[in-house]
Amino acid sequence: MKIQDKRPKRKFPAEKLSFNVRSIQVIITLSFTLLTILIVLLVSIMLYNKFTRTAEENASLNIQQIIQQVNYHLELYVKGMQDIYEVVEEQINQTADIDRPILREQLNTLLQTREDLVSVGLFTPEGQLILDIPNVDMRRNTQLRQQSWYETALEQPKKLSFSAPHIQNLYKGKYTWVVSLSRMIQYKDRGELKQGILLVDVNFRTIDELSRKVSLGKKGYAYIIDDLGNIVYHPQQQLIYAGLKYENLESVLEYSFRSYMDNSTGEPRFITVRTVEPIGWKIVGVAYLDEIVTTKKDLNQFIFWFLVVVIAVVVVLSIFVSAKISQPLRRLERSVKIVSEGDFSTPIHVGGAYEVEQLSKRFNFMLHRIRQLMDQIIHEQEAKRKSELDVLQAQINPHFLYNTLNSVIRLAERGKKEEVTTTITSLSKFFRISLSKGKNTITLEEELEHVRHYLIIQTIRYKNKFKYTIECEEEALNCTTLKLILQPIVENAIYHGLEQMVDEGWIHIRAFIQNERLIITVADNGLGMSTQVMEQLLSGHIRHTGGSGVGVKNVNERIRLLYGKAYGLSFESEQEVGTKVTIILPVIPFNMENQERGMS
Repeated sequence: MKIQDKRPKRKFPAEKLSFNVRSIQVIITLSFTLLTILIVLLVSIMLYNKFTRTAEENASLNIQQIIQQVNYHLELYVKGMQDIYEVVEEQINQTADIDRPILREQLNTLLQTREDLVSVGLFTPEGQLILDIPNVDMRRNTQLRQQSWYETALEQPKKLSFSAPHIQNLYKGKYTWVVSLSRMIQYKDRGELKQGILLVDVNFRTIDELSRKVSLGKKGYAYIIDDLGNIVYHPQQQLIYAGLKYENLESVLEYSFRSYMDNSTGEPRFITVRTVEPIGWKIVGVAYLDEIVTTKKDLNQFIFWFLVVVIAVVVVLSIFVSAKISQPLRRLERSVKIVSEGDFSTPIHVGGAYEVEQLSKRFNFMLHRIRQLMDQIIHEQEAKRKSELDVLQAQINPHFLYNTLNSVIRLAERGKKEEVTTTITSLSKFFRISLSKGKNTITLEEELEHVRHYLIIQTIRYKNKFKYTIECEEEALNCTTLKLILQPIVENAIYHGLEQMVDEGWIHIRAFIQNERLIITVADNGLGMSTQVMEQLLSGHIRHTGGSGVGVKNVNERIRLLYGKAYGLSFESEQEVGTKVTIILPVIPFNMENQERGMS
């Protein structure tokens, strides 16, 4: 019902720009300017210098010590990796024949005693496998000669090289995260001295666990890069690869031993760089400046008592100032609260300070305009909704009618009179229920009858390629529903699920009442859909020309428009298994009042 404002329109005089001693601006400016100056001076002089200088110096020293300790342990572990490699190389050099079983026994014993030792391999410069411990079949297409450890061993035969962490892909059944050590060595084959590439794979787990234990505050962390700037370890490595996190590696690569402030990410961070010898990896500690300043225990007591004094001063001044300006504002707030509860007919009290008085007048004028605009919007939206629903109900695509009549002609030519009669009868009932004498809402029983005739037509068109079943609880038959909501869902199941199938398909429609809601499900055993296709169906991006033209998106929008956002469609689908569409409606017994509501 349209609300009309019978009160005469007020004409407010133009606002005069003059100095007023009752002005809120004057009161707040004079009072809080002094307060702000005092607080800023006290905080700036007493806190800023002491906090930033003392806290940063102590915290940076502590962070440097933590990173140095981690660097020390990493160097010890790297030295242990080198020792393992030298032990393996020594055993191979001391063996007169590479094929002797005793060599394999010695290397297998070494592999069993060292948990971090994953595998040992000896290859010719041409990439032929000579020795592998444990004895496991190699994978095909490993692209051995293109791997970094192999190329480095050929380019720098006398240097023991360390690869970046990677998944071991040489042997079947192994997917271990390893660091590969490689170098060109000499071995004896039946007394003849030859050259080969010795590969020792060491488990990366120890380095990973050691790096994860680094704690630099709640947000701080440490990461490792190699001498080329490649990420060896990062606690947020997935975000780095996805481009969601950035690390300023250019400045890190410039130094082997340094601590500095970094602002490249927009948030001040304290960076500490140390180099792991002899492999050239760099361990980088990242600590956030806000945590460094606020977590220093030696400043907590000083900050506490200082804030007590400042708060006491602020409270005293605020009591005096608020007594002058809060009373008219509270009166205005009570009036505005009444308006916020939906009573737009109550005028705002005009009084108080100059700005409060002007605000009250403007607010009263705004209320008057809001009432006018609300009446206008309600009228326009009602007209728009009715026109949209009328258009949606009229979208019976001529392609469907053409295809159905074409099928009737073919059936008649083949002399199938019963199927012709059934098709024409179902088609006439289909359109009769579609029109429904202009009604927008019908009973669920009528909607199920409508979709049943649609399925009869489609099973004849598709030569019984699929079967269907319709089940409904007795108490749900007289429930109110929007018309033309099931047929587009079934149409979608046929075109996107069953049409391309080789085997016989089925469609099962079920309606029941649960938790005071009317639930209608449409399930099929078709090809299924991906999440992307389901989203496109609901957005209206996927359409087909052979059906009614009333898309899944329109069904969902019509339900939400009439009943609210708590109701509508939901999809469950798995490719090569099938799709299930659930329609949720309120339980409303059908009567003329509901019918008129759906038509309005």
